[in-house]
Amino acid sequence: MAADERLFFLLQSAAHRLRVEGDRRCLAAGGVTTAQLGALLAVHDRPGLTQRELAAELGQRESAITAMTGRLIDAGLIVREPHPRQHRALVLDLTAEGTATLARLRPVIETFNGELHALLGDAFGPTSEALRQLVGWPGPSVVVGGGAPRGGREP
Repeated sequence: MAADERLFFLLQSAAHRLRVEGDRRCLAAGGVTTAQLGALLAVHDRPGLTQRELAAELGQRESAITAMTGRLIDAGLIVREPHPRQHRALVLDLTAEGTATLARLRPVIETFNGELHALLGDAFGPTSEALRQLVGWPGPSVVVGGGAPRGGREP
């Protein structure tokens, strides 16, 4: 089987291995998973964002974000407060411990990225750009059973 025929499998395998190793390192250094790190970084970059905005930023369902933010609140890393203008919305901010956790994790992230850069060499930049494009890819409009395209997109 040609390498291009296995691309999806290779991407899935690489993502799994990277997530497992990233989680191991982040849990050891900061007590959080890479998914939780992503949430902390998003809250750091956009203090006061809502859970809905965080879900959109991370490409997750709001129910998953509600559970994750609950764990981060229980760990003392973020706080959830009433939105200043939207009656039903809540905003998220880092606590001092959340900020300290990010500070402990930055060298871990830099080391991990450095190792990936060394592994990929000159392909690091193009690989990063290709992955950015894949993350934003909406997927093809696939017509299932002669009906409307999956996802509601018109062909």
